[in-house]
Amino acid sequence: MTVNLTMAVVLAGLYAVGFYLLMQRSLMRVILGIVILGHGANLFLQVAGGPPGEPVFAGTALIEAMVDPLPQALALTAIVITFALTTFLLALAYRSWALLGHDEVQDDVEDRRIREAERRREGMDESDEPDAEAAEAVAGFEAPEASEEVPR
Repeated sequence: MTVNLTMAVVLAGLYAVGFYLLMQRSLMRVILGIVILGHGANLFLQVAGGPPGEPVFAGTALIEAMVDPLPQALALTAIVITFALTTFLLALAYRSWALLGHDEVQDDVEDRRIREAERRREGMDESDEPDAEAAEAVAGFEAPEASEEVPR
């Protein structure tokens, strides 16, 4: 039992497209990447299960002709998990769109501060700054003093 070349190429394509979409900044692309990866996992489980065979009922078929039911059960579980994750991510994307007006994931303020500190260490001056808006956001961010009380 071997996987044919066509299925290997299709699986590689599904995983490549899924991971590419997963690395994007748009939440809808991330959701599409998760869905495509889920379909790739289901196809992989079905291909790994081997060719179709006789159902697994005691005494109705020869043992060599029976098919392993485990990959089918795993694929069914993967379908349910992918569906649940997709609905959760769709709810998050809708909330992001409703609150912000877009679904693009933004940089964290702490990430911007770290990036700015690394640029200063490397000796870049302000004229080399590729993102002026991010620099203004970092400059306007001030951490609370250690002696200040934080409201609860």
